[in-house]
Amino acid sequence: MSDSRLPKALTAPRTRALALCGALVTALFGVAAFVPLPYTLTWPGVTADTLGSYQDRPVLTITGAPVRATDGQLRMVTISATSPGERTTFWRSLQAWFDRDEAVRPTDTVYPQGNPAKAEEVTARQMAESQNSAAMAGLSYLHLSPDQVKVKVDLGDIGGPSAGQMLALGIVDKLSGDGKGGDLTGGLKIAGTGTIDDQGTIGAVGGVPLKTQAAARDGATVFLLPKDECTDAKVNTPEGLRLVPVGTLGEAVSALEALRNGGGVPSC
Repeated sequence: MSDSRLPKALTAPRTRALALCGALVTALFGVAAFVPLPYTLTWPGVTADTLGSYQDRPVLTITGAPVRATDGQLRMVTISATSPGERTTFWRSLQAWFDRDEAVRPTDTVYPQGNPAKAEEVTARQMAESQNSAAMAGLSYLHLSPDQVKVKVDLGDIGGPSAGQMLALGIVDKLSGDGKGGDLTGGLKIAGTGTIDDQGTIGAVGGVPLKTQAAARDGATVFLLPKDECTDAKVNTPEGLRLVPVGTLGEAVSALEALRNGGGVPSC
């Protein structure tokens, strides 16, 4: 079709320039939607009961002291993420932005090392340190000597430091329960997150909104978390999941006691 058959408004130089610019912008947006960006996609990961087994192996094996049978659950929770070498596109990031079960984070905050092998090495070391601290904190709380009581932790290939609180609580429950012959959990499914040091101080870990989703998905009704992460935890909190902030192992044990007895329990 020649220009002579088109309306003059469509053949004017200004109109043609605007049409060309519009086409270029559309093309740029189309390309940008599929260009890899330096972001990592994350979503709720697996959970594991520290009182039970993970991948058919006991999470906690304790020797040197009597171990009691337990009821209820103490679940540590994780988040999953795309691999360090995998880049997320603008379009995929936009989809995740509107999905409560996904989150987009700068890759260097998830994998500071950039190298997948190095990242796995770091998270494995963090898990080992977390296990040692959880054992020290749990045994110290019960006034037991780590020279006499040995704790072995097996969580497969799960890495990172965030299982510390729940591992320490698992040790306390297996060795002492509520101190009166009952369970620390009161038979409930408790989940939680938080680092722990040798003295029992519980620290922040990040990714709490996704971890609460994983906890609720796997049946937990109570979620123990570091005090500093209450604000984050209240983002898209699953219905029926009670958020209980704590700062130390002692506070976590006291909160569980209050839950069992119907007493006042801290909340976010």
